[in-house]
Amino acid sequence: MSLTYLDAIREAQARALEEDPRVFIYGQDVGPFGGAFKATKSLAERFPGRVMDAPISEDAMLGLAVGAAISGMRPIIEVQFADFSTVALNQIVNQAATLYWRTKVPCPVTIRLPAGGTSGSGPFHSQCPEALYAHYPGLVVLTPATVEDAYSMLLEAVAIDDPVIFCEHKYLYYHLKAERLPDEAMPVGKARIARAGRDLTVVAYSAMVHEALAVADELASEGTEIEVVDLRSVKPLDTDTIMASVARTGRLLCVGEAWPWGGVTAEVVARVASEGFGLLDAPPQRLNAKDTPVPYHPNLWAAHRPTARRIAMAARNLLRS
Repeated sequence: MSLTYLDAIREAQARALEEDPRVFIYGQDVGPFGGAFKATKSLAERFPGRVMDAPISEDAMLGLAVGAAISGMRPIIEVQFADFSTVALNQIVNQAATLYWRTKVPCPVTIRLPAGGTSGSGPFHSQCPEALYAHYPGLVVLTPATVEDAYSMLLEAVAIDDPVIFCEHKYLYYHLKAERLPDEAMPVGKARIARAGRDLTVVAYSAMVHEALAVADELASEGTEIEVVDLRSVKPLDTDTIMASVARTGRLLCVGEAWPWGGVTAEVVARVASEGFGLLDAPPQRLNAKDTPVPYHPNLWAAHRPTARRIAMAARNLLRS
């Protein structure tokens, strides 16, 4: 029986609830309804009183979570769409992120953000806010790209004493499957070589890892070997693995679904340019979504985000330089 990316998230939450009585889930419609995407389906019945519906008030949800964490609990907060998390920006970046540095009291809050675009979702249900939260010290920001990481990284997020922003990509919920859940996993903060190569490094994360792997398959038929690095976590960022890959290939293309301005791809390129300039045989490049709100129409959305076709074009241009 295969498990989807969404199944992995549900199973990780069930295991966290089962193993730690301090864990509870709080969010809009997460109780009997099972959540907007059914990530908490049946959990309210299995764990009475520990999977609770919240009002439509993200700032109230995160305020409660911070208070609960201070009191020794380990809340998992589901925000229905990542876009709406900015309603609670004050609670996340001014309270949760700074709490330990102000008081030496840990704030183990896990904030699940269904992020990224799907066809027809439009500008209010498609955003990728990982760079926004990575900007603030004190927050851990995770972007799992596989079924296995969705499971293991969520469990690790709950165990971490810092507040964690868990960006789970909605497009991957049903598009990824695995035969089983992992017994062991790479730690948070460590990138993964998703495919080895010698000619070009493509650094990606979340759903863009799969677009990059498709490009690697396509270019392999032309005799070009692309190395794909899955960041897994954007804060902390595994610079060492990126540098080692660039040292092997001499070229870097960084791909992200988020907007380009001040994003994760900009940070990766800046680090490689400043710390590994001598490793490069060509200027490092990045590819992001268009710098506009996310469009509704499926054709416009396909043109707005990086796709395998756009990544392949950027890769070929970089290989020629």
